[in-house]
Amino acid sequence: MLYATYQGLDDFFSPLRTAANLALSFTPRAAGPFAGLLRQQAAALEMITRFRLHHERPKFGITSVRVDNRDVPVTEEVVLDLPFGKLLRFKRDMDTPQPKVLITAPLSGHFATLLAGTVRTMLRDHDVYITDWTNARDVPRSAGAFGVDDYVDYVIRFLETMGPGSHVLAVCQPCVQALAAVAIMSEDHNPATPRSVTLMAGPIDVRESPTEVNGLANEKPLDWFKQNVIATVPPRYPGGGRKVYPGFVQLTAFMAMNMERHQDQHKKLYDHLAAGDTAEARKIKEFYDEYFAVLDLTAEFYLETIERVFQNADLARGEFMWRGRRVDPGAIRNTALLTVEGGRDDICGLGQTSAAHDLCCSLRPHLKRHHLQANVGHYGTFNGRKWENEIYPVVRNMILAVE
Repeated sequence: MLYATYQGLDDFFSPLRTAANLALSFTPRAAGPFAGLLRQQAAALEMITRFRLHHERPKFGITSVRVDNRDVPVTEEVVLDLPFGKLLRFKRDMDTPQPKVLITAPLSGHFATLLAGTVRTMLRDHDVYITDWTNARDVPRSAGAFGVDDYVDYVIRFLETMGPGSHVLAVCQPCVQALAAVAIMSEDHNPATPRSVTLMAGPIDVRESPTEVNGLANEKPLDWFKQNVIATVPPRYPGGGRKVYPGFVQLTAFMAMNMERHQDQHKKLYDHLAAGDTAEARKIKEFYDEYFAVLDLTAEFYLETIERVFQNADLARGEFMWRGRRVDPGAIRNTALLTVEGGRDDICGLGQTSAAHDLCCSLRPHLKRHHLQANVGHYGTFNGRKWENEIYPVVRNMILAVE
């Protein structure tokens, strides 16, 4: 009923958005003595048209990158297409070989395009690939299940496709799966084992400095999540009948944590539109166009993540299992480790990511590094000025050091 109720409400408001779009197209250009009133009217209509969520992956929008004082064209290339995600490469039109990096994107209600800023920065000095996850509601039930072990499988498969000598940069939630994949590949002496792994603001050990997010995951038993937040995809979609954790539920939970901020931002958006300040309005719109693009997770992946990562901290406790096999980060001996944390991260607390250093007990000191970025929140660890100017140089130098 949860998904059906949401879909019904969205269908109900669809004619209103259509009418607002039509009225907006007939609104006269703001000029003369009524300019202010016309802009207010247009602003109100545009706010109505934006009253919706999107369920299709936005574009990365990366067509070129500045390399060595010249603009190099960039094209997207699907290297490997699997049911629940693609290995996507940002191919640059240049011959100079540079380190290959796999960015493992979170599977937590948003598309991989949330990391477009991360990709754009990394492209300056690297051959960049990313895990481009598919909206679970668009995956037919015949494709089977997709859980935490499957995520690990995909990371290993993608690295094998990229070939030896690659690097991994994991952002947020998949830090656990990325570290597990590297441990498995190391123990198996897999030739595609990456040279370095960078873990950014990820829940390796949620027992350290628990945040509100950790509290929400632990205050209810697993059965509560099964009964209250898992829904069935409506028949109109390719994945009709599949059990999912809807992206709109995750978005609602995230927004509830900072509702006043989101309300304030939308008030600012209306004020900028009404004042004709299109540049400032565009910044807010671009952020929320991405933020309101939601992706459904398979029920099994969501529930296993809650149980294995947030409730039991399996990896930190040495009890993380993959395909019936215990995962041992101590098997990592030659892959350099960099962990990054934000001093004001309210999603992944201090110490949760750096806990990986204790787990990777076989790594020699010169292959380990931790970077704490003061005065930056969760999103700022991988996007924005602090990421570009202060965190990225640390990531780049770690990769170069083991090339």
